[in-house]
Amino acid sequence: MTGPRFGGRIALVTGASRGIGAALAAALAAEGAAVACAARTERVWDERLPGTIHDTVDAIRRSGGRAIAVRCDLTVDDDIVDLAATVARELGPTDILVNNAALTVPGRPPAQAAPLPATAQRPPSAPADRAGAPGFLDFPLKGYRRHFEVDVFAAYRLMQLVLPGMIAAGRGSILNITSDASRRPGEGPWDGAGGPTPFAYGGAKAALEHLTQAVAFEMQPHGVSVNALMPSLPVATPGLEVTSPGMGGQLPMADFCAAALRLLAAPAAQVTGHVAYSEDVLHPELCRRAWLGPS
Repeated sequence: MTGPRFGGRIALVTGASRGIGAALAAALAAEGAAVACAARTERVWDERLPGTIHDTVDAIRRSGGRAIAVRCDLTVDDDIVDLAATVARELGPTDILVNNAALTVPGRPPAQAAPLPATAQRPPSAPADRAGAPGFLDFPLKGYRRHFEVDVFAAYRLMQLVLPGMIAAGRGSILNITSDASRRPGEGPWDGAGGPTPFAYGGAKAALEHLTQAVAFEMQPHGVSVNALMPSLPVATPGLEVTSPGMGGQLPMADFCAAALRLLAAPAAQVTGHVAYSEDVLHPELCRRAWLGPS
């Protein structure tokens, strides 16, 4: 009988207070990894968004796993640097990184719409009750930038911080969690369910996918895999229930976690630079979506 797939490995999972991040942290711990659970949430501030990093860690420990909680605001560079240092100090060098944290709750429209030239006419924006977000003309640049800070720049910085250790060890696995929203700028994800996709979220995920493939190309000779994974169908998470009520639950969380662990366990020489749907990782023989990265 073989041992756990990730015995002796050190994993860092961002956005691990609830939803996909918490589930992936638990799945990695169940397979033998020591897991650092990172997020801002140390206490519940909105009853619609239950769960904290301490809840995730407590659940892992009750199941016999090893985990620590590290509070981190991913928009603050000092916090990101401290996160990587804390994991190295308390657990050891990170050799599994899951960039899961994302800003998915859109901002509110400004109290007063931005002025347009007298000769211009403001087109109608998407109704807020369809998407939960203002249209482009009313969306503040600060909100757009914040999506990239959390979804892209934090992943960029964490990869820079942990990759030297992975290169020195000759192994490592990085998984960036993305979304079908990256390729549906004007529709709702998954065939239009749930109204228009907020362009800030989808745009950030598209950038994360490109970053994934660029870093994978450079890291493959060092034995480090870098991949991106998206759910083939909506997974039930507290965040999705807030932004798109009733949309989740079409894909079991266990299936998504199984696909994520399969990518994380694959050698860089075989699988890297992929942007994949979870269904294709688990059932490539079905050829329903196909790999979006190099084959």
